Amino acid sequence: MKHQVGAAMPKCFENWCRRFDDLFSRQAQSQAFRIYLGGMLGESERKNISQITSNTVDSSYNQVRHFLNDAPWDEAKLNQRRIEVMHQCRQTKPQAGFTLILDDSGHRKSGDATDGVGRLLHWRNW
Repeated sequence: MKHQVGAAMPKCFENWCRRFDDLFSRQAQSQAFRIYLGGMLGESERKNISQITSNTVDSSYNQVRHFLNDAPWDEAKLNQRRIEVMHQCRQTKPQAGFTLILDDSGHRKSGDATDGVGRLLHWRNW
């Protein structure tokens, strides 16, 4: 079933996404960011551009692929903002003994030439 990102996600999703809007120079980039992020958080078994866009109304593979691979935004600035946002929230603020583990080993993928693979966002350890 296809979903519109805004309608399928809780209100806090849009509030969270707004914290990143100034990092994008175009409205289409902000929309593609929401589509991609919503797809990654969604219930689809496969987390690739093709599956994300086929499950989302008003999106296209080319739109999200362009956002990830070619659009003029800075992944380092986005990552820095993500860290700033984490530090602002009581539940995600790093503290002594804090460990953030991002494990994608449960997702089948081989090689670096997989269709729909784009920019790699680097996550910082504390």
